[in-house]
Amino acid sequence: MKPLILYDIPSQLPGSCWSPDTSKPRFVEYPDIATVLKGLGLAPKKRPDGSDIYTVPVLGDPNTGALIDESLEIAAYLEKTYTAKPIFPYGSKMLIRVFDSAYLDNAHPIVRLIYVRAAEILNPVSAEFFRRTRSERFQLPWEEFSPEGPKRDGDWAILEQGFDKGETLRAKSDGEWVMGDTFSYADIIMASRLFWYKRVLKEDEWVRISSWNGGRWEKVLDKVLQECHLA
Repeated sequence: MKPLILYDIPSQLPGSCWSPDTSKPRFVEYPDIATVLKGLGLAPKKRPDGSDIYTVPVLGDPNTGALIDESLEIAAYLEKTYTAKPIFPYGSKMLIRVFDSAYLDNAHPIVRLIYVRAAEILNPVSAEFFRRTRSERFQLPWEEFSPEGPKRDGDWAILEQGFDKGETLRAKSDGEWVMGDTFSYADIIMASRLFWYKRVLKEDEWVRISSWNGGRWEKVLDKVLQECHLA
């Protein structure tokens, strides 16, 4: 069997991986993503204005010729093609897709502080691209994204409120996982966002998040990493 190829963006961190979507990828700098994915023959997604956009992660499988983008679709493909332990049990793919889009934005929001920290750990060529494109998207000068003071305090307030919502939802589970006693891709989604925070934020900032909700979130991340044999 030939090894699978996972494409993602590099960083300056030890081990390079930082994205919530991948952990052992072939790295592509931000400005090169479109060129590389076009070269692979991947069809682009569409922005709201109709223009093309290429994103990672992307999985290339030389054994089948498959080329898949989007994390959830990659996970579903791997479960179907290389079945080991089910991560979409009981036909739950559609429900987990809803969870993916609804839970994270409400319970683990991406505030502008996260963008600032992400840019700090990228390689220079990707950092410049990242800052410029995010400023264009939000129509906001980069220096105003999350400066120390009221805006930064506001980011932290939004983050903590979101994590409180996440704790309220988790308390409704009948077991240790999102689906009760059954581990699923929903747990991986949650842990991936936490992994992203832990990798890009400064150590004291992650410690701050780890202290919320009785230290819940460090435990959630560690438990998923152990279940996936990554710890």
